[in-house]
Amino acid sequence: MPTLWLSDSQKIGVAFCSGGALFLLLGLIFLFDRALLAMGNILFLIGITLLLGPQRTFLFFARKQKWRGSAAFWAGVLLILIRWTFVGILVEAVGIFYLFGEFFKTLAGFAYGIPIIGPYLARGLQVAGDKAGASERAHKDLPV
Repeated sequence: MPTLWLSDSQKIGVAFCSGGALFLLLGLIFLFDRALLAMGNILFLIGITLLLGPQRTFLFFARKQKWRGSAAFWAGVLLILIRWTFVGILVEAVGIFYLFGEFFKTLAGFAYGIPIIGPYLARGLQVAGDKAGASERAHKDLPV
């Protein structure tokens, strides 16, 4: 079996991130169940920390260009923990949109290859990336 480029702790981080995403999805399916959403957030944050490392995770959330996204994400997590689940998940979604906005432009490059709907989908992703604050230079200073 070929060896992947991930270390053992990074593989565990991927498992935690996947579990966190599953718990978040289940929390949404079960009509904003606070316990599932909180567990999903905790697992996702543990997974990101194991995947990137503590220093890179801190640098990711502490970037000056992404202060709005970080503040909204952490405010959403806090709102979920104090039982304002619907408002918390909306605020957290806005934070995730601003934090990972550069990724929409990356997806747009791949979407052009999809037959028929590709150019339209790629244009929508490009606009979403622009709205999230992704500029041409934004990905150059990422800590990951």
